[in-house]
Amino acid sequence: MTEEELHIRLSSGRISKHEIDVLVQQLRKEPRLAKALFKQVLLEDKAGSFNASWTFDHLMRKDPSLILPFFEDFVNGLSKLKTESCIRPIAHVCEMVCEAYFKKKDPIFVQNITDDQLEKIMASCFDWLIGPMNMAPKVFSMTSLYYLGLKFDWVHPELKLVLEDSYAKGTTGYKNRAKKTLDKLTELGV
Repeated sequence: MTEEELHIRLSSGRISKHEIDVLVQQLRKEPRLAKALFKQVLLEDKAGSFNASWTFDHLMRKDPSLILPFFEDFVNGLSKLKTESCIRPIAHVCEMVCEAYFKKKDPIFVQNITDDQLEKIMASCFDWLIGPMNMAPKVFSMTSLYYLGLKFDWVHPELKLVLEDSYAKGTTGYKNRAKKTLDKLTELGV
C-alpha cells in the first residue's frame, strides 16, 4: 500500500469497524505508513472527519511502538487538534503511551521518549481535561496525567484539584474513573 492508496482508502466515506480492522492488519505489515496515517489525522481534524484517527487508535492498540519513529511529530501535533472526534482516539493513544512508559516500564518507550515530549502530552491532557468536551477524552487524560505525575511531582496536586472540582458535573463513567484516580492519589499521600 502506498501513502496515496492509504489516503484514498481513508477519504472514501465513513469506514466500518471491520474495514478499520483490515486496514490495521495491512498497516502492521507496512509500519512505515504509521507516520503517513498520523499526518492524515492532522488533515482530517481540519476537515472534521475521523477515519484516520480511529484507524490510528486501533493500530496503536495492536502495536504502540509504531509511534516511536515519529513521536516528536505526534506530540507536536497534539496541541493542533481541535475536533473532538479526532481528540478522543488520540487521547486514548496518549493513555496507551503513558501506560507503556510508566506502568509497563517498556524499555523501548522509556529509552526513546524525552521529558520534553512527556510535558507536551501533559499540557494537552490538562487542556482536554479542563476543556469543554465530552467525557471520553477527559477520562483518558486523567489516566495519562496520573501516570505523568509519577515523574513530574506538581501534576498530582493539580490533577486532584481539577478532579475534585469537576466530579459533581461528570457522567457516571467520568465519576468512576475520577474516584479511582482520586483513591490512587490518596494512596500516594496527595
